[in-house]
Amino acid sequence: MTLRHMRIFICVCDENNMTRAAAKLHMTQPSVSLAIHELESHYKILLFERLGHRLFITDAGRRLLTYARHIVNLNQQVESAMRTLGEVFTLRIGASVTIGECVLVDLLTYMNKLNPQQEIFSEIHNTAELEAMLLKDELDMALLEGKTHSEYLIADPFMLDELVFIVSPHNNILRKNEITAMDLVELNFFIREAGSGTRKLFENIINQNDIKIKIAGVYNNAETIKKAVMAGLGASVISRRAVIRELARGSLASFEVKNIVFKRDFSIVYHKNKYISPPLQSLMDICHKFDGNI
Repeated sequence: MTLRHMRIFICVCDENNMTRAAAKLHMTQPSVSLAIHELESHYKILLFERLGHRLFITDAGRRLLTYARHIVNLNQQVESAMRTLGEVFTLRIGASVTIGECVLVDLLTYMNKLNPQQEIFSEIHNTAELEAMLLKDELDMALLEGKTHSEYLIADPFMLDELVFIVSPHNNILRKNEITAMDLVELNFFIREAGSGTRKLFENIINQNDIKIKIAGVYNNAETIKKAVMAGLGASVISRRAVIRELARGSLASFEVKNIVFKRDFSIVYHKNKYISPPLQSLMDICHKFDGNI
């Protein structure tokens, strides 16, 4: 099997259609069909179920796809490295929204101090989106909160984090001597969007304690959530790192709830089949040395 077969297979998977894949690759549709047939004959497996005019990738196809993406990407890295020997190639880093807002810029500054020659391209998405990008080999590594959800991803913890309940400093719940889980039903909560690691941890703990809460809003960034809470519109659960300044100046207040704790790791996440180049390993080592201060 050749790189050509792998590239055609990846394109068919991405387009979910052989005709569209052929157009994108500037090939004829029969040539694309032949390449897929050759792959299936070589491995003696069915890569796609063909129902009418639609394609459905099989479990075997999904397994091959994760290897194919890395084979093609590694070949591109070899070409780039050999053609630009002595030059630095760009590392691609993703960060979840919480880490992006609280840690990423300081971490990039720290990396730049230790290795100013290394070029880094970074982007911020929610946890689910970053996991999908890692599986497609669109990122070299990602910094995520909480647990990963794929057997193909390896998570290496590098920093501890804790979520806290936040409200306006004028909220009546702060007058209680002891706040229990039952008191939470009186609050309106602003939470992160589906796919967020923060939301996943919050929902897991709330469900484990069988607490019914009212959702007042779903937002995809911490700043909007903080503004809603500061305005006295409700409460939220958020990384303590994201509200250090607001808590210090008194524009937000945090409180504890008996027997409820939200703790998690920030982790370096990468594909288990990823080639860990020396520059990428160096970047991972720098993450472990980083303590949140620059």
